[in-house]
Amino acid sequence: MEPIRRSALVEATIHEIGACGSLDVTVSQIARRAGMSSALAHHYFGSKEQIFAAAMRHILTIYGAEVRGALVMAASPRARIEAVIRASFGPAQFRTEMVSAWLNFYVQAQKSDEARRLLHIYQRRLRSNLHHAIRQIAPRQAAVLTRGLAAMIDGLYIRQALRAEPLEPERAIDVLLHYLDTTLEAETR
Repeated sequence: MEPIRRSALVEATIHEIGACGSLDVTVSQIARRAGMSSALAHHYFGSKEQIFAAAMRHILTIYGAEVRGALVMAASPRARIEAVIRASFGPAQFRTEMVSAWLNFYVQAQKSDEARRLLHIYQRRLRSNLHHAIRQIAPRQAAVLTRGLAAMIDGLYIRQALRAEPLEPERAIDVLLHYLDTTLEAETR
C-alpha cells in the first residue's frame, strides 16, 4: 500500500498546488484530496517540503520520460530540438495544475536546497539536450540559441501560470519553432 499512498499524495499535491495557484497548501489539504489522514501523509514524507520535493521529482520523471521518448523518434538535429520543445508542451506537462506546480517549484527553489537541486538538474538537462542538437546545425549560435529557447520555454510557462495571454500547447510550440527557424535562417545567411 505504501507506494500507492505515496503516489496518491504526490498527485494530490500537484492538484492542490494547481487549485490554489501557490504553495500555500497544507498537508491536511493534500491528505484530504488523497483520501487519507494528514498523520499518514507525515508518516510517508515527514514534512510538507518533502512532499513538495516528491511532487517535483514526479513531474521531472514524467517530463524526462517524455523527452527521452520523443528524442528516440527524432532523426535529425532539427527534429531533436523540436522533440524537446514538443515534450515541454505535451498534454501531461502543460495542463493547468502542472503549470502552476512548475511555477511554484521555482518559488520553492528559492528557499529549499532540495527544490533548488532538482530545478538545476532540470535546467542542465534541458540546455544539454537543446545545445547538443543546436551545435550540429548552428555551431556559432549554439550557446545563444540554447539560452534563448530555454528561457522562452520557462517564460511561456510563467505567462501560462499567471494567465497572462494563455496559449494552447500547439501555439506555444509554434512560437518556439518560429523563433528557432528564424534564428537558423539568419545563421545560414
